[in-house]
Amino acid sequence: MLTATDPIPDTTAADLEAVLQRAAGAAESFGALPPAERARLLGAVADALDAAGTELLPAAMAETNLSEARLTGELKRTTFQLRLFAEVLAEGSYLGATIDPADDGFALGPKPDLRRMLVPLGPVLVFAASNFPFAFSVPGGDTASALAAGCPVVVKAHPGHPACRRGSARSSRPRCPSTVPRKARSASCSGSRPAPPRFATRA
Repeated sequence: MLTATDPIPDTTAADLEAVLQRAAGAAESFGALPPAERARLLGAVADALDAAGTELLPAAMAETNLSEARLTGELKRTTFQLRLFAEVLAEGSYLGATIDPADDGFALGPKPDLRRMLVPLGPVLVFAASNFPFAFSVPGGDTASALAAGCPVVVKAHPGHPACRRGSARSSRPRCPSTVPRKARSASCSGSRPAPPRFATRA
């Protein structure tokens, strides 16, 4: 039997604008974090979610009517995805970095030194799914991939999972390393109000 939940008020236009502005304001500093720092952050989130399983699983079971076995597997998948993106960051080829050195003797004339790599796009909006309260929700694969790329995330959480998404957001705020810039720390790890843009979970 599903657990009845109280209606969730819509986010006001002013609250939404504040969250979006915080995400935009954090984009430069969060995107400038070294890949190794972002990898450590994703690993810390995965560890925190694993540790919170005894709290998160009962809430998800009550709100989705999915079995404990099904949700245990999904939570494991979620933390696996976070750690997988951390490994991708550590490996580095995702940057697509190329170096085309200068060549004064090039047949068509002197060629300048050209260097290219992928850079963070900026704030990303994630819409959580109704049937995956972990893997496609607040800390899911879409969020993990955007954070790995250096993008702040605003999550539109599903209104059917209020307790689960609050627990996921609370568990996903590990203490940031001191090397993380203050503005990025606010965007990615803080538990202050209004909700930080990475895990802004009001409906």
